[in-house]
Amino acid sequence: MPVNDKVRDKTIADFGDQWTTYTDNSGWYGSTDLFRNILGPVVGQDEIRGKRVADVGSGTGRIANMLVSLGAAHVTAIEPSDAFNVLKQNTAHQGDKVTCLRLRGDQIPENNFDHVLCIGVIIIIPDPKPVVEAAYRAIKPGGRYTVWLYGKEGNELYLNIFVPVMGVTRHLPHWMLAGLCWALTVPLSLYIGACKVINLPMREYMLHHLGPMTWDKWQLTIYDQLNPSYVKYYTRQESEDLLKSAGFEDVQIHQRLGYSYTVTGTKPVR
Repeated sequence: MPVNDKVRDKTIADFGDQWTTYTDNSGWYGSTDLFRNILGPVVGQDEIRGKRVADVGSGTGRIANMLVSLGAAHVTAIEPSDAFNVLKQNTAHQGDKVTCLRLRGDQIPENNFDHVLCIGVIIIIPDPKPVVEAAYRAIKPGGRYTVWLYGKEGNELYLNIFVPVMGVTRHLPHWMLAGLCWALTVPLSLYIGACKVINLPMREYMLHHLGPMTWDKWQLTIYDQLNPSYVKYYTRQESEDLLKSAGFEDVQIHQRLGYSYTVTGTKPVR
């Protein structure tokens, strides 16, 4: 099996463990206010309301439920891991507004979607090209594709400190990593508190993304950072090129809270 395929399958298995453990999407973490903040100025609610949307890498259904709350006519939630049953349970109350498919991102059906979103997923895929190209085929002409990525710019200090740590933590068994992440919520809470009075690195992220979350969501966030077998932080140019190389036009990008990029593009009408 090619190395990229092995990493992909290991990542799917790891996130199956993650999303069958951390299943709750309550509070700010699962709110439409947070989702609007992620979409930023480049994707308005009109791009969701009344649209047929696909959510690639749906996990526990957090984004899928947000999309329905924002008025999507129908959401196709795509998840390849063992968290698929959690996804179905967490979206069951939406009835026929959500359809769940156990597929990888490169297997998304060609279904003339109005909008396909891939939030925090491309970053953990070693070879994202087939996923972006599959999204292009799945979207109707004039439809939109939106991805959310970790940015390289703004995260330099974080990467210098935590990349070596990730080299160890990604090999820990699930129970040990979960315990470590619980312990790390203590220094994280202290750092968030310090950001309220001192202009520390990643201050905007700490105050406006993590700050409104509860303690258990801090643990989940740390786990999400230290768990992946592979993760890529994209430069601004790489973020734009990701969509342009697949054929998307009118590519727009928004740097969110100084640490991530929301990128959207349109499939041209030929």
